[in-house]
Amino acid sequence: MSTITEPSPVRTATATARRDTGFRPEVEGLRAVAVLLVAVYHIWFNRVSGGVDVFLFLTGFFITASLTRSVERSGGVRATHFLTRLARRLLPTAAVVAAGTLAAAYLWLPSSRWPAVFDETIASLLYYENWALAAKAVDYLARDGAPSPLQHFWSLSIQGQFYLMWLVLVAFAALLVRTRGVRLREAVFLLCAMVFAVSLTYSLVTTDTRQAWAYFDTGARLWELAFGGMFALALPYLRLPVALRVPLGWFGLAALLSCGALLDVSTLFPGAIALWPVGAAACMILAGATGLPYAVDRLLTWKPVMRLGAWSYALYLWHWPILVVYLHRSGKETATLAGGAAVLGLALVLAALTTWLVEGRVAAFAKRFPGRRWSFATASAFAVPLLAVTLAAQHVYLQRNESADADLAALAADRETYPGAAVFTDPALAASLPEAPFIPPLDNVLDMPLIYDDGCDAGLDGSEATPCSYGDPDAEHVIALVGGSRIGHWFPAFHEAAENAGWRLVSLTKSGCQFSTEAPRNDDADQAASCVEWNGQVVDILDELRPDLVVTLATRAFPEGENAYPGFADRWSTLDEQGVQVLALRDLPRLDEPLPECLEQHEIAECTSSVATSRTLGDPAAAYSDVPSNVVFGDLVEYVCPDGVCPAVIGNILTFRDHSHLTATFSATLAPYVEDLVRETTGWE
Repeated sequence: MSTITEPSPVRTATATARRDTGFRPEVEGLRAVAVLLVAVYHIWFNRVSGGVDVFLFLTGFFITASLTRSVERSGGVRATHFLTRLARRLLPTAAVVAAGTLAAAYLWLPSSRWPAVFDETIASLLYYENWALAAKAVDYLARDGAPSPLQHFWSLSIQGQFYLMWLVLVAFAALLVRTRGVRLREAVFLLCAMVFAVSLTYSLVTTDTRQAWAYFDTGARLWELAFGGMFALALPYLRLPVALRVPLGWFGLAALLSCGALLDVSTLFPGAIALWPVGAAACMILAGATGLPYAVDRLLTWKPVMRLGAWSYALYLWHWPILVVYLHRSGKETATLAGGAAVLGLALVLAALTTWLVEGRVAAFAKRFPGRRWSFATASAFAVPLLAVTLAAQHVYLQRNESADADLAALAADRETYPGAAVFTDPALAASLPEAPFIPPLDNVLDMPLIYDDGCDAGLDGSEATPCSYGDPDAEHVIALVGGSRIGHWFPAFHEAAENAGWRLVSLTKSGCQFSTEAPRNDDADQAASCVEWNGQVVDILDELRPDLVVTLATRAFPEGENAYPGFADRWSTLDEQGVQVLALRDLPRLDEPLPECLEQHEIAECTSSVATSRTLGDPAAAYSDVPSNVVFGDLVEYVCPDGVCPAVIGNILTFRDHSHLTATFSATLAPYVEDLVRETTGWE
């Protein structure tokens, strides 16, 4: 077997290379090409290449053939032997790279990124990293997070899950042989074809409706592995003349090399378009080893290329964490030519050392101590200590953060040291402001409004509108805060204002969804549908609640500009019919980059952004025609971005937790100005 997750020995290529699915020298070269494509596109082009799809295909190719041969030899799949052997081959290298990544994160990445590294180390070792990333991909509040140095383990997680599923599939095929009298290879092929058809159909639908999720979804990727299995079983019967195999091999190589350049793989895959790299790999395998000097296998079986193929597993694992650390330390989004060469060079050195020291020594040990127990013990010796250390470090970090949360609350209560926006209206306070570390610190920068912990926000996928009530339940005046996350980040200000004034505050929010009659501009059809459903429920809730004031957005600010939306005004008209007053807030600007990432690399003064980056000169709310009489427009930007500039820190408090949402701590300091605006809007005493 030879996949990206299973190193194989380098052997000399010959023209008589086997046509079955045993060792195939040209596949070592194919692995080398695929891993170089993955690394080069990541390092210099900040995009994906389709190389991982080749590895998924090869995994299905070799594992299906291996399990089928096992049944043919012994009558069963020998599950424990199969799994312990895989664990012995895969886990030591994975554990070494994960341990090195943990050490690198501690030494060179900010502590704000450690929680993700802890979580993903555990997810990678337990083979569910793809699901962890899928959840983040559709988590609106996690979208601005920096890339994890372990996120490339997602493909290995899919392969690990595939091993378990294929044990069941081939065992079922063996059962069909005994009970139905069918031929084993025909049964396995038929089952692979069924999985291929179901998974590809699911992949097409999910990629079209939830591409960010589908990219990491095992079900949406399984067809690539199933196709590899079908191809392995069919290959002995696909004997083409050399005259066809030579151009077919070069065609496959050209198609594979061009895939990442011509396709935006990260936004199109894993739908049918993934047949491009998978088909290219199949063409190169079908071309086989010809021994001809002008055939593609001459290149693929060149000893240096085959040696690189033998390193491909370790190279795949090492290149990404090295790149993530380099980009963070250099402050760049994409590697320079020299910097990228250094990243690739270091990855190659570590891959060679890891292959020789870990894979080579472990393989030598395995020859001396064969058997399932020793294989399991070898894998455990690498993985279990790392898992224990990671869990312990995660526990210590969480304990420290719980203490930090309490400290943050205490510090935020000291309004002389941490006045936030109050420095704009109290010159004496501004003049006497002491020097102090800003809060929240960067290792606690996800300083979120209470509504998220309370389960009040519907999230990206949720459609249920959940009203959460705060303040005096018998208050004379009721305010409803309605909209997406950029209304949600105002909650601490309105919450404190309501507490001070004796009002009742009701929160109705859904991330990524506006209070509007317009269809959401969202590539994910399920999320768009959930937003429409949520809006309908909110209208019904407000009709029953009949608050005195609804606070929502008047505009949306984006990097390409600020806009008004007729759908917003339609909702205001509905509220006018209900006799509800509306305070429509102009959206705050977006920063040039996520603020924590900037502060991790630069001084505070260097992390300012211009309001003009995402705001128009005039108020786009003026574009609304026939605004209902119940609407009053408001704008609090002067307390966040004075004089057209958004500072990173105001009154010793960090302003934004990412590039578009206020920290809860700073938002709370806006309460006096929110209260004044509400009283001015409503005329309340």
